[in-house]
Amino acid sequence: MRRTVANLAAKKFSHINSAGKANMVSVTEKLPTVRTAVAFSSIKVSDECYQMIVDNQLSKGDVLSVARIAGIQGAKKTSELIPLCHNIPIDKVDISFDFDEENCSILVECFAKTFGKTGIEMEALTGASVASLTIYDMVKAVDKTAVIQQTKLKSKTGGKSGDFNSSE
Repeated sequence: MRRTVANLAAKKFSHINSAGKANMVSVTEKLPTVRTAVAFSSIKVSDECYQMIVDNQLSKGDVLSVARIAGIQGAKKTSELIPLCHNIPIDKVDISFDFDEENCSILVECFAKTFGKTGIEMEALTGASVASLTIYDMVKAVDKTAVIQQTKLKSKTGGKSGDFNSSE
């Protein structure tokens, strides 16, 4: 039997059908479970900008408060941004920040929770990403060299594939 790219893709990627085309998977038969996800993002800024954020001295206002609200809104809008992502009920989204003084970075963490048929990883990743993008938007007048360095899934619970915890 000859293996086609479409057949291989369909076996490895749930969002590609047997014809190799993008496809929204059905979650109809899945049972709802409590599902959580934690995503991380970081943004590195200049020394001066870092201190301005820490001291809440930027002229645009409270960077982290605005980024927190933006991250929550981003998580809630995930299915509108990611074409094959299911619109799921979101029970909780929390955005928190830490400071990495040594690297002049703001560390963003997004926790998301649902009781549903599919995971909430994309919502957590979107929340963390949008919060970082908002920090960039708030600081770009002071620091055009700011860089969003990393966005990743840290952990997830629930669902058929079980729990995941990043080793990093």
